[in-house]
Amino acid sequence: MFSYEKFEAYKLSIKHWKTTLYLLDELPTGNSALKDQLKRASMSISINIAEGSGRNRKEDRKRFLAIARGSAMECAALLDLIVEVAPSRKMPIMESKQLLLSIVNILSSTLLR
Repeated sequence: MFSYEKFEAYKLSIKHWKTTLYLLDELPTGNSALKDQLKRASMSISINIAEGSGRNRKEDRKRFLAIARGSAMECAALLDLIVEVAPSRKMPIMESKQLLLSIVNILSSTLLR
């Protein structure tokens, strides 16, 4: 097992990714730019957490965790936009935003160490 796989923020980011895939399938046509941006930002969270864990210098690890946190916040904003085009998806979106909030909180506290 890789060290990042034990990190709670990483586990939650994978859960968020699964929720994102479900939401993307449910979005009405004509929202390809929004879908693409959310897909990329969602992937960026877990990818940057993993990449940061492979860095030897503390500053480098923190930089990747900060990028992951920014991607999580970007996802939250994108989900707000999705509520506007697919209001019937509000419940799963709110659940996903709770996951993102947890990820941001964990990453923020990690960055303060």
